[in-house]
Amino acid sequence: MDLVREGYTFTDPSIVLGGAVGADGGEVVSDAVVRLPLASMNRHGLVAGATGTGKTVTLQVLAEQLSDAGVPVFLADIKGDLTGLATPAEGGGKIEERMAELDQEWAGAAYPVELLNLGGHGVGNPVRATITAFGPTMLSKVLQLNKTQESSLGLIFYWADQRGLALLDLKDLIAVTQHLISEEGKEDLKGLGGLASSTAGVILRELIALSAAGGDVFFGEPEFETADLLRTTAEGKGVVSLLELPGVQDKPVLFSTFLMWLLAELFQDLPEVGNPDKPKLVFFFDEAHLLFDDASDAFLDAVEQAVRLIRSKGVGVFFVTQTPKDVPDSVLAQLGNRVQHALRAHTPNDAKALRATVSTFPTSDYDLEEVLTSLRTGEAVVTVLSDKGAPTPVARTMLRAPQARIGPSEESVVRTAVAGSALSSKYAEALDRESAHEMLAARMEAATAEAAQAEAAQAAAEEAKTKESSRARTREDPGMVEQVVSSTAFRSMLRSAGTVIGREISRSIFGTRRR
Repeated sequence: MDLVREGYTFTDPSIVLGGAVGADGGEVVSDAVVRLPLASMNRHGLVAGATGTGKTVTLQVLAEQLSDAGVPVFLADIKGDLTGLATPAEGGGKIEERMAELDQEWAGAAYPVELLNLGGHGVGNPVRATITAFGPTMLSKVLQLNKTQESSLGLIFYWADQRGLALLDLKDLIAVTQHLISEEGKEDLKGLGGLASSTAGVILRELIALSAAGGDVFFGEPEFETADLLRTTAEGKGVVSLLELPGVQDKPVLFSTFLMWLLAELFQDLPEVGNPDKPKLVFFFDEAHLLFDDASDAFLDAVEQAVRLIRSKGVGVFFVTQTPKDVPDSVLAQLGNRVQHALRAHTPNDAKALRATVSTFPTSDYDLEEVLTSLRTGEAVVTVLSDKGAPTPVARTMLRAPQARIGPSEESVVRTAVAGSALSSKYAEALDRESAHEMLAARMEAATAEAAQAEAAQAAAEEAKTKESSRARTREDPGMVEQVVSSTAFRSMLRSAGTVIGREISRSIFGTRRR
């Protein structure tokens, strides 16, 4: 225990996780306080454990103390439990017992909470992204496309960008894809290579399915600005941004990928700060296994790069999942801070996961396989990076109790938090400015009008030609009556008739008519 006590004594500012427990799981050693240096929080971390072992409460403990230290926090609230951060805990009962055993100070407290949601699904202000900002690699993950389809989607994005067609929402991307497999679109693509109709058909079907599932409101404007995650209050507390996700639990790939987009945007937007005394933001990535399931190589490369490089921007990322094996080795190697709750070993796969988890910890005097299967709720095995950057000794730890309510806040508290948000005027109303869908529709309408005008002009020309031809025939080809009247036979007949008629008239006048 002396090794643990010395290993967690830091001179730099730190947050308190709890107190070390004896190797046999007995009493808490109250003077062996387990801490995590603020300066190490941007070295990233992992909070893992089986369902029901206390991961969510651990997130709350971390978020509270980060906020107290003036560090903004981002949390994905999948079950809606974390709104309790806005309400002070009442104390007493098990909380009082736990804190007495730890011999640590505790007082109920509420924290500054900003409630967000994905595109209008849930309470709070909507977080939206444009299709262009999301990009083909991440969108391919959401659509679960294969490599060929992902490449084709990249071609669609490239063509739209070259033509100045803004891809803001799903209907823009659908319109561009439909255009590129039309006869006119095939001509447009000649210089870039073709787009197979079968591949485009798959992409279109997935886009339409995503739109029907609510993606039509996830993508669009106004796009969320990552600077709004970095706020502190006038009292110096870090704002805790909660992305409420209960309304999209049936779309796990979408929300996990959306979190990755936020992280990528942070990396792009923030300046380099090196190794600050405390992070500018700590980002908790819940249900992390969903992010990596069936991910393409390009997507995994994007995640690895973002995690590896974002620490120099002062951002710490904590992945939250059931076992370390849910996270790719290339990412796991960068997670220096570990809080591992209990694991189960009921099946051969569970036993294999347990052994893999043990292998990720530094060597210690613990029998970690035994300890990890015997941890009680609210306990965890901890190792972090010290203020000197070295791993601390593995410590079986009883975690301290949160100072805010465990579980959701009352509805009235949530409504008050939403009503008081400074972001409502910025994000509450969706925008729908002219983009690819409208531009292509206008282009088609103009082409249709031009074709109709050309057709009308051709019809008018043909009608005029017909009329002129008719007039010409009238001039050149006299009618039957005119032909008869002007004929020699007709004139001879008229002369004969005139002679006969004249003779008869003369006879009548002079009385010479025959009787």
